[in-house]
Amino acid sequence: MMVPVLLPVLQHPEFPGAACWQEGELPNAGIRDLNDQLRRTFAGGRVMLTAGVNALGVATKATVLQAIQAFDGFDEDNDPHGEHDFVSVEIAGEIYFAKIDYYAPGLEHGSEDPSDPAQTVRVMTIMLASEY
Repeated sequence: MMVPVLLPVLQHPEFPGAACWQEGELPNAGIRDLNDQLRRTFAGGRVMLTAGVNALGVATKATVLQAIQAFDGFDEDNDPHGEHDFVSVEIAGEIYFAKIDYYAPGLEHGSEDPSDPAQTVRVMTIMLASEY
């Protein structure tokens, strides 16, 4: 089933030089799918918890992790590149972020091709918004 998604175009009518979106196929679909796999299953990369998240009680930590996995509210405002690489959720009045970064296999620098799992180690960091 083909789902309409958004594509960048060269000019936004109100903000010259800024990207805007139109319906079409997403050029970052491979990256998005790999990021979705990591976020939903915690497989296909590494998941890191900051000290603040790690210090949470077991029940709260489980709730945060489940909310990150279940998140599907991506749109052009919170996901301008269509990669599903950033999540923000609120649990009991506290805001948490999950950010996926792409590293080369040695983890010494960024990946040259985040769409290629052979060239990329995905690292998702889950943190309190105050730790960002």
